[in-house]
Amino acid sequence: MKFKSGFVTIIGRPNVGKSTLMNQIIGEKIAIMSDKPQTTRNKIQTIYTEEDFQIIFLDTPGMHKPKNKLGEYMLKSAQQTLNEVDVILLVVDDTADMGPGDKYILEILKNIKTPIILVINKMDKIPPEKFEKIYNMYNQHEILHDIVAISALENKNVQKLIEKIVELLPEGPQYFPADMITDQPEKVIVSEIIREKLLHYLHEEVPHGVAVEVLSMKKRKEKDIVDISATIYCEKKSHKGIIIGKNGRKLKGVGKSARQDIENLLGSKVFLELWVKVKEDWRDQENILNTLGYKL
Repeated sequence: MKFKSGFVTIIGRPNVGKSTLMNQIIGEKIAIMSDKPQTTRNKIQTIYTEEDFQIIFLDTPGMHKPKNKLGEYMLKSAQQTLNEVDVILLVVDDTADMGPGDKYILEILKNIKTPIILVINKMDKIPPEKFEKIYNMYNQHEILHDIVAISALENKNVQKLIEKIVELLPEGPQYFPADMITDQPEKVIVSEIIREKLLHYLHEEVPHGVAVEVLSMKKRKEKDIVDISATIYCEKKSHKGIIIGKNGRKLKGVGKSARQDIENLLGSKVFLELWVKVKEDWRDQENILNTLGYKL
C-alpha cells in the first residue's frame, strides 16, 4: 500500500468556519471557535492520520486588509502558506453575494499554482436556489480545482472533503507519529482556550484588544493537579474593568469556563489563576507582539 502525505492550508474570510472544520476533522478542540471574526491569530498545525495517509493542516488567520501591525502579521502569515502546501481549502459560507473580502482573496489566489478546493460551508443553512447561486458565482473562476459543500458544525460531507484532499496528495512519508494531533505546545493551546472564552464573554471592540500569555504551567507532585498562571492583556483601563466585571464576576466566568476545557485537554484537574494588565496599543508594538508569539 502506497502512503500519501502532504500539507493543506485552510483560508477564507474571517468567521466562515475554518477552525470549526479543522476541529471536526481532528476530533479535538485545537483551534478556538467563536462567533466573532479574527479569532485565529497564529497558524495552528494539526495532524490527521489514517492507515494510508497523513494530512497536516495549517489553520491560518482570516485573510483581510490589515489595519495595524497585528493585522499585517496575520495577513503575512496566511499568504506565506499558499505556495508552500499541497492543497488549499478556500472556505466560504452561506453568504450569497461576493463582497470585497472574497474578491480580495480570489485576486491573491490568481497567481498561486497550488490546487484549490472551494469548500462551501454551512450547507445545512442554505436552500437549493441560494446554493446554486453561490456555486455558479465561484465556479466561473478557473482557478478552482473542485467544489465541495459541507456543514462543518454538523459533520456533513466532511469525509467526502477528506477523500478529495487525499486524491491530490503526493506519495510521501509519515511526518508525525500516528497518535499526534498537533505540534503546538500545551501553553499555546491553553492561552487560546482562555482567549476563546474572553471572545464569548465580551462584546464590541474589547475582544480584539486582548491577548493571553500563559506565564507558568506546573503539575503538583503529590496530586493530579496542574497549576496555571496566565495574564490577560488589554489596551485600555476601561477594558480592564469590563474584563473583570462587577465584583469580579466576568473574570470568574471566563476562568471557570476555560478551566473546564483545559481539564478536558490535559486530563487533569486544573487550578487556573488569571490576571488582567493594561498594555496600551499593544497590537501596534512589535516588541509586545514578538513576546506574545506574533513574529513580524
